[in-house]
Amino acid sequence: MQTKQMMLGLLTSAVLGGGVAVGGYKLLEPDPATAPQAILAADPNVRYTSELRSSRYTVPEGLNFVAAAASATPAVVHVMTEYAPSRNESAQMQMDPFLRQFFGDQLEKQYEQYHGRGGRGEMAPRGGEGSGSGVIIAANGYIVTNNHVIEKASKITVVLDDKRKFDAELVGTDPNTDIAVLKVKADNLPFIKYGNSDEVRVGQWVLAVGNPFSLNSTVTAGIVSAKGRNINILRREDNMSIESFIQTDAAVNPGNSGGALVNLNGDLIGVNSAIASQTGSYVGYSFAVPSSIVSKVVDDLLKYKVVQRALLGVSIREVDAALASEKKLNTLNGVYVMGRNDKSAAAAAGIKEGDIITEINGVAVNTSSQLQEQVARFRPGDKIKVTYLRGESRNTTTAELHNAAGTNAVVRETPADAVVNYEGAKFAPVPARTQRSLDLEGGAQISGVKGSNFKETGIADGFIITRIDKRAVTKPADVKRYLEAAKDNSGALVEGVYPDGRKAYYPIGQSE
Repeated sequence: MQTKQMMLGLLTSAVLGGGVAVGGYKLLEPDPATAPQAILAADPNVRYTSELRSSRYTVPEGLNFVAAAASATPAVVHVMTEYAPSRNESAQMQMDPFLRQFFGDQLEKQYEQYHGRGGRGEMAPRGGEGSGSGVIIAANGYIVTNNHVIEKASKITVVLDDKRKFDAELVGTDPNTDIAVLKVKADNLPFIKYGNSDEVRVGQWVLAVGNPFSLNSTVTAGIVSAKGRNINILRREDNMSIESFIQTDAAVNPGNSGGALVNLNGDLIGVNSAIASQTGSYVGYSFAVPSSIVSKVVDDLLKYKVVQRALLGVSIREVDAALASEKKLNTLNGVYVMGRNDKSAAAAAGIKEGDIITEINGVAVNTSSQLQEQVARFRPGDKIKVTYLRGESRNTTTAELHNAAGTNAVVRETPADAVVNYEGAKFAPVPARTQRSLDLEGGAQISGVKGSNFKETGIADGFIITRIDKRAVTKPADVKRYLEAAKDNSGALVEGVYPDGRKAYYPIGQSE
């Protein structure tokens, strides 16, 4: 246990970088003539994006990595970011919060040996510059990288392996998986295809391609050390993060974030995202988001501008010896259902508290990260096969997945500046000037309280909602989404501030 705690304490968001191409955008779309959407959604074995390639290579005698490196390197891109200073920030370098929570201020001095001005996600200064990597996912200019590489950047520039430089547009992000998609105005760019991360095996040779310490197009080799790793690096208040990393001992360093992990065919099997380190530089292990998750997230962002997160609606715990003894279980496999939402997909499928889920679509799940990875491949409204144990009985049921609001509908992006009418009140974006004066990032300002269902809560017009049940409210649409989700519970706690600076807290929908 002590060793495990020490390891968790060493984990840090990879100030990573590097990139590999993944295929033209048209390849990301299924052919409507041969693969109708209804069939795709019903068949759990079909990907939404271009089909993941199976890799049947045999390791040759006199092993070398020349072919894979030659295939991947031309599609590696260097992602450079700039950050506008905010009103309360000095020109001094600010360490990435991912790293500060593990290493403190001491690491800043160490990092300056490599970067005079630092990098976001890679210890970026606010009001400075950052550096990372990306993977070209379409011949016409779509690129995948890590969210933490470009988060809050005021300008993003991409440099190709052939030294061409382009300004990049941010297409969309998914902090839950640390994935982001960029677009540059270019055609006929080099690219590679997705490999099938499901077929990746422990002990398999892999290459990491990226831009560590701004050393362009660096290739390192290693083996897959483990799969389905949850290293608790994407800590989020809404508990919606997905971590099921491929662990490798290929050397990955600051600047490799967003770069490529490829097999010996040169196919993309993961996007490098994190390292385990005492110093902030490589000392043993690195972690990559598997291509099975990357391809789904990318396709959602391209089609909907927002990720379609499908939920089974259960709270789970991994089965271990202690739980097996406590609950008198006859197995150490699977994940134990601690509870479920009464209106969830799991409830509709007949899954109950105390059941042990062992398989999703025939794939064994023995950890929470494995279960999350399997479910995260699908969209609300898709159907999956869930195999579970109830006592001595082994059962299989079909669950139609829900979204966070508890419906089967596809989620559409709501503009951040859209006014939302909910329960008779209006919720509007917070003016930029007010945000600056109160040091806020987003929020939703309420009006029309007296004629609404909020009139008995004590909230007054002008109140700015910043959090609901500890989840940050960045735009008006968040208020409706979070309060709708809270209706199945005992209520919600609304936090916020008035324009004059007074902070306040209001319980909503809670019984006396």
